[in-house]
Parts: sequence; C-alpha cells; structure tokens
Amino acid sequence: MATLPFLCSGSPLSAAGLQSAVTTLGVDLATVLALETVETPGCGFLQDMRPQILFERHIFHRLTGGVFDAANPGISNPTPGGYGHGGAAQYARLGAAVALDRDAALQSASWGLGQVMGEHFASLGFASIDDMVSGMCGSEDQQLAAVVGFIMANGLQAALQAQDWATYARGYNGADYAQNAYDTKLAHYYGQFSNNSNGLDLNVRAAQVYLLGFGPLSVDGQLGPVTLTALHNFQSGNGQPLTPGVDANVVAALAAALPAAASLSLT
Repeated sequence: MATLPFLCSGSPLSAAGLQSAVTTLGVDLATVLALETVETPGCGFLQDMRPQILFERHIFHRLTGGVFDAANPGISNPTPGGYGHGGAAQYARLGAAVALDRDAALQSASWGLGQVMGEHFASLGFASIDDMVSGMCGSEDQQLAAVVGFIMANGLQAALQAQDWATYARGYNGADYAQNAYDTKLAHYYGQFSNNSNGLDLNVRAAQVYLLGFGPLSVDGQLGPVTLTALHNFQSGNGQPLTPGVDANVVAALAAALPAAASLSLT
C-alpha cells in the first residue's frame, strides 16, 4: 500500500477553531457553517480519517508543464474535469500523480472542509506543501484555518461580511461559480444555519465525525435516530455502556477506542 508520511488523526472541529474563524473574518457562525457545507457535506474527513480531497488534473498539467499529458490524460490534462468518483477514489488519482511528481500532485488537490488548493500553500502561511498537507490531515480546525487564510489572502472578507455571495463565490470558486450554483447554495445554507445554528452541538458533531464508519451519518451536530443507532452500534461492539446521548465523556471514549493516527494512504 502506497503511503505518504502525513498522520491522519481525523480530529473534529472545536469551539476554539470555529470561534477563531468567526472572529478573524468578522462574520457570524452561520456564515462559517455555510462555507464549509457548500464545499464538503459538513465534514472534512472520510470515514478512514483521510481528509476530503479532489484531484484537479488541469492544475497538475499546469504545474508540470504538460509533460505527462500524453501518457496520463486522466490525471494530467489541460481540460478540467474527469474527476470520476469522489471520496476514497480521489486518492487513487492522487497516488498516480504522486508517482510522477510528488510536490505537483499534492499541490493539485483541494483539501479538507473548504477544499483549498494545495498550490496556495505559501500564501496561506505554510512553509511547504508538506506542511500544508500535514495540517489538513491533522484536524478540521487546521482545515478551517486554511479556508480563513485563503479568504484573507484574496481580499474576500468584505464580500463575505456583506453577504455578497456572488462576489465571494467568484473569488473563492472561480469565474464559473454560477454553473455550480455556488452563490445560491451559500445563500441557502446561510438561511438554514441562521435559523438553526444554535442547535449545533459540537459534542454530537465530533461523535458523528468519529462514527462515520458506523452508519450513513450526516455531520450536522444534531442528535437524531441515525446518529444514536451508530453510537450504540459502536458502543456495543467495543464493550462500552450504551448512552442515551452524547457528552464530552462519550466523545473522549469514542476517540480513545478508534485506531491510532495512520499515514496517508494513496490507494
């Protein structure tokens, strides 16, 4: 199994991480939650603790001068697209690119909650692409901090504060943002979280991140029957007493029972 030396621990968002984003950007919690939900389904990790990624073949083409295009059009191509399946399948594409040019490959993937491109590592304050990927593998707090760094580095803070979703979307997602309804999705989720952000329980959300392999969970910070069933399946399978809900002690028990952080797998 091909691996890279970045330990993936799958650490969920914390209150401190969220508050840092809210304070730095000068926006409300609903705005921050909308940003992450549009880019990923509310979670920056896969169930095996690897960060969510999307490999961009046109970025790899640009960074490598197109030298791999002829033999590897699926991962090096001047035309965007050709993504195939999401989730773990993206790591096979990344692994194939790493075998050709490691640094360019890591820079050609978007990482974590906000799907920030690796090629921006320097403007986000990372010393190297390795430094950035290590952070993305470590925690959702670091993933969110990268989103904040990109927003600040690209002058998008004012548009976000004004809820000028179109201007923000153009700057964050590119000129073709409307094709993906990026701005209308932001407005939709902002409205949703404005009405319900107080219902976000970070203990429940952390448990949902840890329980991704135990059921078709939505990582929304709200305790519903699907989350409770997944929790009880985990607890019964690990010799833990069944609990009627989630608190800090339950989260700590979940974290302690999960496998140790593992190197980033490229298969």
